[in-house]
Amino acid sequence: MEEFLGECEIIDYSNENIQKLAKKLSTNCKTDEQIVGNCFLYVRDNIKHIGDYPRDIKTCKASEVLEAKIGWCYAKSHLFAALTRANGIPTALCYQYLNCNEYKKDEFSLHGLNAVYLDKYGWYRLDPRGNKEGVNALCIPPIEKLAFELEEGEYNIDTLYSKPLPSVVEFLNKYDKYEDMKKNLPREI
Repeated sequence: MEEFLGECEIIDYSNENIQKLAKKLSTNCKTDEQIVGNCFLYVRDNIKHIGDYPRDIKTCKASEVLEAKIGWCYAKSHLFAALTRANGIPTALCYQYLNCNEYKKDEFSLHGLNAVYLDKYGWYRLDPRGNKEGVNALCIPPIEKLAFELEEGEYNIDTLYSKPLPSVVEFLNKYDKYEDMKKNLPREI
């Protein structure tokens, strides 16, 4: 479990602002489920998804996402992992392979989400992407209610990652313009 509690350049939970928010989100919580729920709701509802709110901005590191209050699903999952790991909850980065017609017709790409380890349930996946019409992700362990139901040709990548995929980090750091980002979403593991 140690690797899922660790800090790295992208999941930079020792950042002062992340530490403050992590502490605030855990105040008065009696269980890990409550802390996870608070962190989930914060990231889902307070950090905008660039795909829904197009902007020409790069965010990758958890601290960058918190400061800018916006990021792609991958970046939002980095912030979620930083907040939960700062609270001592093992957190993984997870990916799905989804059709992303809303950005580029007939193209598939990776989608970023998380899994947390809860003593009562084991690994539990959740998706702080952000809700919108047709997307209603929830955190209600042990029931998994992710942002997207899999359709034909789509699948879950079963591996749990302690660090972001290099292809995701490269994508998040490469493009300055929203139009370039939506045409070049990461596809490789």
